[in-house]
Amino acid sequence: MLTIHTADLLIPGGGRPPLPDGAVLVEGREIAAVQAYDDLVAAHPTARVRRWPGVLTPGLLNPYGPELLEHAYHPDLREDLGSEPITDPARLDMTDAQWGASARRGVQRMLAHGCVAVAGVLRRRAVIDAVHRAGLTIERRLADPVGPPSLDPLSGRSLAEAAPTPLGTEATFTVFDTPELTTCVATVIKGRLLHRRR
Repeated sequence: MLTIHTADLLIPGGGRPPLPDGAVLVEGREIAAVQAYDDLVAAHPTARVRRWPGVLTPGLLNPYGPELLEHAYHPDLREDLGSEPITDPARLDMTDAQWGASARRGVQRMLAHGCVAVAGVLRRRAVIDAVHRAGLTIERRLADPVGPPSLDPLSGRSLAEAAPTPLGTEATFTVFDTPELTTCVATVIKGRLLHRRR
Protein backbone atom coordinates (compact mmCIF):
# COMPACT_ATOMS: atom_id res chain seq x y z
CA MET A 1 0.00 0.00 0.00
CA LEU A 2 1.26 3.48 -0.88
CA THR A 3 1.09 6.20 1.75
CA ILE A 4 1.86 9.87 1.28
CA HIS A 5 3.09 11.64 4.42
CA THR A 6 2.94 15.41 4.07
CA ALA A 7 3.60 18.42 6.29
CA ASP A 8 3.70 22.21 5.99
CA LEU A 9 7.47 21.97 5.51
CA LEU A 10 9.72 19.05 4.62
CA ILE A 11 13.42 19.21 5.54
CA PRO A 12 15.17 16.40 3.65
CA GLY A 13 18.61 16.99 5.21
CA GLY A 14 21.92 16.33 3.52
CA GLY A 15 22.24 19.96 2.40
CA ARG A 16 19.12 19.80 0.23
CA PRO A 17 16.79 22.83 0.50
CA PRO A 18 13.59 22.67 2.56
CA LEU A 19 10.44 21.92 0.57
CA PRO A 20 7.26 23.82 1.55
CA ASP A 21 4.22 21.51 1.35
CA GLY A 22 6.62 18.66 0.73
CA ALA A 23 5.77 15.00 1.03
CA VAL A 24 7.26 11.53 1.02
CA LEU A 25 5.72 8.59 -0.79
CA VAL A 26 6.14 5.47 1.33
CA GLU A 27 5.89 2.00 -0.16
CA GLY A 28 6.24 -0.62 2.57
CA ARG A 29 9.52 0.07 4.38
CA GLU A 30 10.95 2.44 1.76
CA ILE A 31 10.58 6.00 0.54
CA ALA A 32 9.67 5.82 -3.14
CA ALA A 33 9.74 9.60 -3.74
CA VAL A 34 10.30 12.97 -2.05
CA GLN A 35 8.43 15.75 -3.86
CA ALA A 36 5.85 18.49 -3.56
CA TYR A 37 2.59 17.11 -2.16
CA ASP A 38 0.50 18.14 -5.18
CA ASP A 39 2.85 16.34 -7.56
CA LEU A 40 2.76 13.12 -5.53
CA VAL A 41 -1.04 13.14 -5.23
CA ALA A 42 -1.38 13.74 -8.98
CA ALA A 43 0.97 10.84 -9.75
CA HIS A 44 -0.54 8.50 -7.11
CA PRO A 45 -4.23 9.42 -6.67
CA THR A 46 -5.13 6.18 -4.86
CA ALA A 47 -2.40 6.49 -2.21
CA ARG A 48 -3.52 6.91 1.40
CA VAL A 49 -2.61 10.38 2.74
CA ARG A 50 -1.37 11.22 6.23
CA ARG A 51 -1.33 14.98 6.67
CA TRP A 52 0.78 16.15 9.60
CA PRO A 53 0.98 19.65 11.07
CA GLY A 54 4.40 21.25 11.17
CA VAL A 55 7.69 19.93 9.86
CA LEU A 56 8.76 16.53 8.51
CA THR A 57 12.47 15.82 9.08
CA PRO A 58 14.86 12.88 8.97
CA GLY A 59 14.79 10.73 12.11
CA LEU A 60 16.99 11.82 15.02
CA LEU A 61 20.00 10.15 16.63
CA ASN A 62 20.36 10.27 20.42
CA PRO A 63 24.10 10.24 21.23
CA TYR A 64 23.58 9.05 24.83
CA GLY A 65 22.70 5.38 24.32
CA PRO A 66 24.68 3.84 27.21
CA GLU A 67 24.15 6.79 29.55
CA LEU A 68 20.37 6.74 29.14
CA LEU A 69 19.70 3.03 28.75
CA GLU A 70 22.40 1.28 30.81
CA HIS A 71 23.38 3.87 33.41
CA ALA A 72 19.91 5.18 34.20
CA TYR A 73 16.58 3.79 35.34
CA HIS A 74 13.38 4.76 33.54
CA PRO A 75 10.60 4.53 36.12
CA ASP A 76 7.21 3.05 35.41
CA LEU A 77 4.60 5.81 35.74
CA ARG A 78 2.81 3.65 38.34
CA GLU A 79 5.87 4.01 40.61
CA ASP A 80 5.17 7.72 41.12
CA LEU A 81 8.85 8.56 40.49
CA GLY A 82 8.26 10.88 37.54
CA SER A 83 9.26 10.24 33.94
CA GLU A 84 12.87 11.45 33.92
CA PRO A 85 15.76 8.95 34.01
CA ILE A 86 17.10 8.21 37.51
CA THR A 87 20.86 7.78 37.92
CA ASP A 88 20.93 6.95 41.64
CA PRO A 89 23.44 4.05 41.95
CA ALA A 90 21.30 2.35 44.63
CA ARG A 91 18.44 2.22 42.14
CA LEU A 92 20.60 0.63 39.42
CA ASP A 93 21.20 -2.73 41.15
CA MET A 94 18.68 -4.51 38.94
CA THR A 95 18.11 -7.89 37.32
CA ASP A 96 18.32 -8.34 33.54
CA ALA A 97 14.52 -8.38 33.37
CA GLN A 98 14.36 -5.04 35.22
CA TRP A 99 17.01 -3.56 32.90
CA GLY A 100 14.99 -4.72 29.90
CA ALA A 101 11.77 -3.18 31.25
CA SER A 102 13.56 0.08 32.04
CA ALA A 103 15.11 0.18 28.55
CA ARG A 104 11.72 -0.45 26.90
CA ARG A 105 10.28 2.55 28.76
CA GLY A 106 13.35 4.63 27.91
CA VAL A 107 13.11 3.74 24.23
CA GLN A 108 9.41 4.71 24.16
CA ARG A 109 10.33 8.07 25.65
CA MET A 110 13.08 8.48 23.04
CA LEU A 111 10.59 7.72 20.24
CA ALA A 112 8.40 10.49 21.68
CA HIS A 113 11.33 12.87 21.01
CA GLY A 114 11.75 11.75 17.38
CA CYS A 115 14.65 9.41 18.06
CA VAL A 116 15.19 6.55 15.57
CA ALA A 117 18.72 5.56 16.62
CA VAL A 118 21.07 5.68 19.61
CA ALA A 119 24.84 5.98 19.58
CA GLY A 120 27.36 4.28 21.84
CA VAL A 121 28.32 0.79 22.89
CA LEU A 122 25.53 -1.09 24.65
CA ARG A 123 26.61 -4.15 26.65
CA ARG A 124 23.50 -5.50 28.37
CA ARG A 125 21.67 -8.05 26.21
CA ALA A 126 18.27 -7.09 27.66
CA VAL A 127 18.88 -3.44 26.73
CA ILE A 128 20.12 -4.28 23.22
CA ASP A 129 17.07 -6.49 22.67
CA ALA A 130 14.72 -3.70 23.83
CA VAL A 131 16.34 -1.23 21.42
CA HIS A 132 16.16 -3.60 18.44
CA ARG A 133 12.61 -4.76 19.19
CA ALA A 134 11.45 -1.15 19.15
CA GLY A 135 13.02 -0.68 15.70
CA LEU A 136 15.82 1.69 16.68
CA THR A 137 19.33 1.15 15.38
CA ILE A 138 22.55 1.33 17.40
CA GLU A 139 25.23 3.50 15.81
CA ARG A 140 28.93 3.95 16.54
CA ARG A 141 29.90 6.99 18.54
CA LEU A 142 33.08 8.63 17.31
CA ALA A 143 33.44 11.00 20.28
CA ASP A 144 31.79 11.46 23.66
CA PRO A 145 28.85 13.87 23.37
CA VAL A 146 29.07 17.24 25.09
CA GLY A 147 26.64 18.13 27.85
CA PRO A 148 24.49 16.12 30.22
CA PRO A 149 22.50 13.18 28.79
CA SER A 150 19.04 14.10 27.57
CA LEU A 151 16.14 12.14 26.10
CA ASP A 152 15.75 15.00 23.61
CA PRO A 153 18.32 14.61 20.78
CA LEU A 154 17.84 18.31 19.93
CA SER A 155 18.87 19.48 23.41
CA GLY A 156 21.92 21.66 22.75
CA ARG A 157 22.24 20.38 19.17
CA SER A 158 21.11 21.61 15.77
CA LEU A 159 18.85 19.56 13.51
CA ALA A 160 21.83 18.88 11.23
CA GLU A 161 23.75 17.45 14.21
CA ALA A 162 20.80 15.47 15.57
CA ALA A 163 19.78 14.09 12.15
CA PRO A 164 23.06 13.06 10.51
CA THR A 165 21.33 10.80 7.97
CA PRO A 166 19.15 12.60 5.39
CA LEU A 167 15.89 11.21 4.04
CA GLY A 168 16.86 8.33 1.78
CA THR A 169 15.44 5.02 0.67
CA GLU A 170 14.42 3.83 4.14
CA ALA A 171 11.04 5.21 5.30
CA THR A 172 12.39 6.58 8.59
CA PHE A 173 11.48 10.13 9.61
CA THR A 174 10.08 12.38 12.32
CA VAL A 175 7.37 15.05 12.35
CA PHE A 176 7.41 18.10 14.64
CA ASP A 177 4.57 20.49 15.41
CA THR A 178 6.32 23.76 14.54
CA PRO A 179 9.43 25.04 12.71
CA GLU A 180 11.03 25.45 16.15
CA LEU A 181 10.88 21.63 16.47
CA THR A 182 9.44 21.84 19.97
CA THR A 183 7.14 18.79 20.10
CA CYS A 184 7.45 15.52 18.22
CA VAL A 185 4.11 14.64 16.62
CA ALA A 186 5.12 11.34 14.99
CA THR A 187 8.07 8.99 14.61
CA VAL A 188 8.16 6.54 11.70
CA ILE A 189 10.79 3.80 11.37
CA LYS A 190 10.94 1.66 8.23
CA GLY A 191 7.39 2.62 7.35
CA ARG A 192 5.96 1.81 10.79
CA LEU A 193 4.34 4.57 12.84
CA LEU A 194 5.95 3.90 16.22
CA HIS A 195 5.00 7.10 18.02
CA ARG A 196 2.06 9.41 17.54
CA ARG A 197 1.30 12.25 19.90
CA ARG A 198 -2.27 12.04 21.09
